[in-house]
Amino acid sequence: MANTGVLPFVRGIDFTRNDFKDGRFPESVRLMTGVQWLKLDRTNLSQIPEELGKLLKIEHLSLIRNDLERLYGELTELTCLRTLNIRHNRVKTSGIPAELFRLEELTTLDLSHNNMKEVPEGLERARSLLVLNLSHNHIESIPNALFMHLTDLLFLDLSNNNLETLPPQTRRLANLQTLVLNCNPLGHFQLRQLPSLMNLETLHMRDTQRTLSNIPGNLDSLTNLTDLDLSLNALPKVPEALYALTNLRRLNLNDNEITELSQAIDQWQHLETLKLCRNKLTALPASLCKLMSLRRLYVNDNLLDFEGIPSGIGKLCSLEIFSAAHNQLEMIPEGLCRCGSLKKLILTANRLITLPDAIHLLTDLEALDLRDNPELVMPPKPTEVQKGSGVEFYNIDFSLQHQLRLAGANVPAQAPSSSASKDPIARKMRLRRGRRDQEEADQDQAKILKGMKDIAKDKNKQKTLEEVKAESLKPKRWDETLEKPPLDYSEFFDEVAGQFPGITIWEIENFLPNQIEEVAHGKFYEGDCYIVLKTAIDETGSLTWEIYFWIGEKATLDKRACAAIHAVNLRNYLGAQCRTIREEQSDESDEFLALFDTDITYIEGGRTSSGFFTVEDMTYAKRLYRVHAAGTSSIHLEPVPVAVSSLDPRYVFVLDTGLKIFMWYGKKSKNTFKSKARLMAEKINKNERKNKADIQTEMPGDESADFWRAFGDNDGLPPEEPITEHVDPDFAPAAPRLYQVRLGMGYLELPQVEVPHGKLANTLLNNRSVYILDCYLDVFVWFGKKSTRLVRAAAVKLSQELFTMIDRPPYAMVTRVQEGTENQIFKSKFMGWDEVIAVDFTRTAESVQKTGADLTKWARQQETKADLAALFTPRQPAMSLTEAQQLSEEWNEDLEAMEAFVLEGKKFVRLPDEELGHFYSKDCYVFLCRYWVPVDVPDDAAGEQEQEQMEDDFQCVVYFWQGREAGNMGWLTFTFSLQKKFKSLFGEKLEVVRTHQQQENLKFMAHFKRKFVIHQGKRKEQPPAGTIPPVEFYHLRSNGGALCTRLIQIKPDAALLNSACWFPWIGFQTLNEGEEPDNFFWVALGGRKPYDTDSNFMDYTRLFRCSNEKGYFTVSEKCSDFCQTWLNVADECESSQYGAVTDKQESLCGALYHLLLTNVPPLLKFFNDDLADDDIMILDNGEQVFLWLGARCSEVEIKLAYKSAQAERPRKLFLTLKNKESKRFTKCFHGWGIHKKPPE
Repeated sequence: MANTGVLPFVRGIDFTRNDFKDGRFPESVRLMTGVQWLKLDRTNLSQIPEELGKLLKIEHLSLIRNDLERLYGELTELTCLRTLNIRHNRVKTSGIPAELFRLEELTTLDLSHNNMKEVPEGLERARSLLVLNLSHNHIESIPNALFMHLTDLLFLDLSNNNLETLPPQTRRLANLQTLVLNCNPLGHFQLRQLPSLMNLETLHMRDTQRTLSNIPGNLDSLTNLTDLDLSLNALPKVPEALYALTNLRRLNLNDNEITELSQAIDQWQHLETLKLCRNKLTALPASLCKLMSLRRLYVNDNLLDFEGIPSGIGKLCSLEIFSAAHNQLEMIPEGLCRCGSLKKLILTANRLITLPDAIHLLTDLEALDLRDNPELVMPPKPTEVQKGSGVEFYNIDFSLQHQLRLAGANVPAQAPSSSASKDPIARKMRLRRGRRDQEEADQDQAKILKGMKDIAKDKNKQKTLEEVKAESLKPKRWDETLEKPPLDYSEFFDEVAGQFPGITIWEIENFLPNQIEEVAHGKFYEGDCYIVLKTAIDETGSLTWEIYFWIGEKATLDKRACAAIHAVNLRNYLGAQCRTIREEQSDESDEFLALFDTDITYIEGGRTSSGFFTVEDMTYAKRLYRVHAAGTSSIHLEPVPVAVSSLDPRYVFVLDTGLKIFMWYGKKSKNTFKSKARLMAEKINKNERKNKADIQTEMPGDESADFWRAFGDNDGLPPEEPITEHVDPDFAPAAPRLYQVRLGMGYLELPQVEVPHGKLANTLLNNRSVYILDCYLDVFVWFGKKSTRLVRAAAVKLSQELFTMIDRPPYAMVTRVQEGTENQIFKSKFMGWDEVIAVDFTRTAESVQKTGADLTKWARQQETKADLAALFTPRQPAMSLTEAQQLSEEWNEDLEAMEAFVLEGKKFVRLPDEELGHFYSKDCYVFLCRYWVPVDVPDDAAGEQEQEQMEDDFQCVVYFWQGREAGNMGWLTFTFSLQKKFKSLFGEKLEVVRTHQQQENLKFMAHFKRKFVIHQGKRKEQPPAGTIPPVEFYHLRSNGGALCTRLIQIKPDAALLNSACWFPWIGFQTLNEGEEPDNFFWVALGGRKPYDTDSNFMDYTRLFRCSNEKGYFTVSEKCSDFCQTWLNVADECESSQYGAVTDKQESLCGALYHLLLTNVPPLLKFFNDDLADDDIMILDNGEQVFLWLGARCSEVEIKLAYKSAQAERPRKLFLTLKNKESKRFTKCFHGWGIHKKPPE
């Protein structure tokens, strides 16, 4: 016995499903002298425990589903007993003492499902009874005296007995509301007392041998009757007396011999449920359509055909369920499909040939059962509802016809070979015109804007000086522009905080405010800090607040800071306008002292713990777990004694010693359990041991010495006796019981939480409560974050009492668990909480069908969104040379000046003019561009004012260019050096654009006038002394137009050449294919190799990106431009072996650009930097389709991308992984190089 002193304060406890047989009932229950309710359901009790005699205040006692035969014992002494439930036992009439019914407070008695043959002796003395249940016994008669005294009964259940009649005194039950007489042989009983029961609301007489002659005709006096059950009575028709019951809501006439219904059923205007199954009906009356409240209609197993259902049934606007299985229906009326509320339509086993077309209009239909109709042909769906193939892939229709329709056309429109219909030059010029050229078109807009300005000026004049807030014209600092994240103050304070007049006090514990009880107000610990809130109501009826935070002399720094912070949080939470007031110990203000009725009291020490982490030596309990299956995908860890005898070769065992976790795999254990147990150990190590634990795998016969030492063998030797099978193959873990700790004014309650479907879920845990999870060998106490200190303290004591009052083995233990820091063993008790194996949330038709779900209904509800339009839209036409030249001239015309800087060491220096246009992949560059911006100047403005305004209209754009191999240190250096300097000079007119290698925008490229060279390596990097300078091989391509021309250095390789293209040689000579000198050209490229002779693939190449980042699957084109030419340029450094390159290299390079751009169409803008690790890309070169998978792409995206890649037209599909791309894939990209590596 724990002897915590908390048991006398327990008001109620639920011991359901504990095993108390053979004298295991806890003796400590006798100490619960204040208990008022007690549940002992399913506890295997065979007699009343004598400890119950001490519970003199108990009012409600439940002993459902036990093995009780006698009630003699202590029950007769419970004078306060009001409810006694002995349902589902083996109690006999002789086992019930007559003294039990002398309890004056007894109002509810349930003796159903027992072995009584007659009414217990003395039951008529229980005059206070309101509820009496004697069903499912063997009672043959009711004594006359019983109903003479029990005149207050409200509920009487006598069903499933052997009663042939009822006493005449039944008419004295004037207050009776529910009477259940099912399954009794009352064939000779005329029910003449029935009309006297004026308050009767529910009457069940199923299988009571009712006929038309033994049903009284004056039932119209039962005006309150709403529920009537006359099923299983062989009635040939509905008794006429029933039509007078106008208030009926539920009527059950199943299993009779009714052949027709009267037209008088329209009197049941309140009827909601009508059951007529298993009768002989051939037709339903037309008056049925007048029951506007009817919601459920069951007519299964009758003789109904098409004409037997009234055509006006569509008027039943409230009808939700229509069940007509096992009839003779060839068709159903179309009106039935007009019932807008219909959710379930059951037509199983009929003779259906087809259904009305309107069946597809029942959009809210949840269940449509048409089984066993072999000749049924479903009507075609409307055209707008039809879907093509491919719905099984995440409910996305991948058919070509559907995707073309989504794209807006039936056939993809080919790009016109001639010039575009729109004049691009005219369009660009129109965009550049100012408002001065559009005065006539914008006259109305100008008037509206002027009117708005006038109104705003008038409002500003009406403002007082106090209302006008001066705004600084200076640009804000970076820290001033930061947006404060929204805080959820409900995590700290309750919803009712500050909503009622009075005083509320919180103490600071572990950085958070914790509300204290009212009895502790005015008592402050010297080592703690408090927040005090005074709420009042002013003269206008509004709430006002005063917020104080009190600082103790010996409070730690974290408590002091958190008290001030949370006082402000409380003010923000309430929306108060007051300020927070600091109060220090022994220096409190008079206003603060006036809050309390008595003088405040200081208490030495501190009540709450500090939030600072204190380093302590962790102690771990050594435990051994046996792994069992739990459900379909989880495992259960059963604690067993830490002994060699616990091992069994059929199971996996986990031995947890703290910093070492041993995994012992039995020879006959399943591989799935091995992997799941290993993953569980990994999670324990990561989440609970900070990755400091060592996980060791032990195989039978090859265990380490440390493993055997953990079992107590100091020498680390294996046991002499072999490990044998001893675990019961039918072993089942004890069912866990979840208790919720409830605390009131002077009492405690421990009810069990109702678990849906018997499966624990973490959603059952409320953060304002404390729970005790009893797993027999493990008792967990779970503390919610918002639970109060008193409830926590009470839960700890209750858990100790609960642990000791039930007989448990020595290796059982109690564990305290804090919300947010639950251990893995605790989580494994709950379904779906941190599963020990990775859960695949991929939904396929097969996985959904295994659950028994209706695929048609599932697909309709999901309505998965997808966007595949990019795959079916034609490529955009490339920018013409004329348009490119026009754009370049316009952007360079607006450019007043451009200054270039390059990072050298740790600072940026000016870039020499001769190096402009040359970039290195390991460097970072900064370009400061000043643009002239045209403005609108009124015609009547003075010339000087216009000139001054024009001088101020400019914009500065800073382009930060970062090479592919350059680190992020250059960006950080720019941010804290040049950017701050530029910001101070240009203020709000400054814009910073960060761009990466080969991702430059068109405007930036236009400033270099077709001279853009990207070298490998670092600027001014010299080869090691004594080594031959490396060969430089360049790839020239015009990407998407003349503006995007780049010369990029690549790996020297003759396989990259293409005979269908030009290969100019920079120098004094031009080399034609077949005339290359062997002495240096092929040697420089690593020898002659086969190369492509055709570049037609560039006419079709397109790159698509597949993504789920928008919440639905989308395919977008990375770049819509395409190319027809691929040019390579080889450039060799000065070397006596390979020949010399002249000093005119750069000027010739510029000339070469000019030569190429006047003859070459635009090319594809593809770079391998476009391929990200979390991407899936589709590359289509016209002949093959490549599916490129990033390292971090999801399984869902892979499946959808695979289906999308086959959607347009059948072609050969290749799978390509990162760093394993083939030449057919890489040749489509400009300057293919090594993939970027993420920073370590």
